[in-house]
Amino acid sequence: MPSALIVIDVQNDFCSGGALAVAGGEEVTAPINAMMDRYDAVILTQDWHPAGHSSFASSHPGEAAFGLVEMPYGPQVLWPDHCVQGTPGAAFHKDLRQDGDLIIRKGFRAAVDSYSAFFENDKTTPTGLEGYLRNRDLMDLTLVGLATDFCVAFSALDAARLGFDVRVDLSACRAIDLEGSLNTALKDMQEAGVHLGQGPA
Repeated sequence: MPSALIVIDVQNDFCSGGALAVAGGEEVTAPINAMMDRYDAVILTQDWHPAGHSSFASSHPGEAAFGLVEMPYGPQVLWPDHCVQGTPGAAFHKDLRQDGDLIIRKGFRAAVDSYSAFFENDKTTPTGLEGYLRNRDLMDLTLVGLATDFCVAFSALDAARLGFDVRVDLSACRAIDLEGSLNTALKDMQEAGVHLGQGPA
């Protein structure tokens, strides 16, 4: 079965020194680069927020980063301003290979956040990735990148729900782990039939 590697959000703002740094975020670049040639296709995703995005704590006076607010589509974690379109923080990390087949930008709608590579957080607005994968018969997916417990997990859960065969290579992921979010995400992925592994399949 043709296979695809989906590289989630390996961007400067999620690496050391970034606005929303994930501990050890840049460590995923070497293993991801080494994996790319083993797949029939490589898709990179990129968080791509307009300034003043509704998921930014700075857009909610009196609210602090990492707090929760209720949005029309459900609970939303408020984040520090990050991955603003066209800024150095939104760029892919310099050590990451970028010679993939497709770049999916997400989170560019100001009123809704987007963790998943497949849908905005309203769970209905598609990014177009599903159609691309189906058109190329890429039904066997491996996900890597940042962060395990948010964008990687949301993408994996959506992919499993859509009928793809999904694996998350934890050796090429790093987590934020916000109040136990990593264990929750790992449990949710296992229950959804996502294969969790380390290193080559």
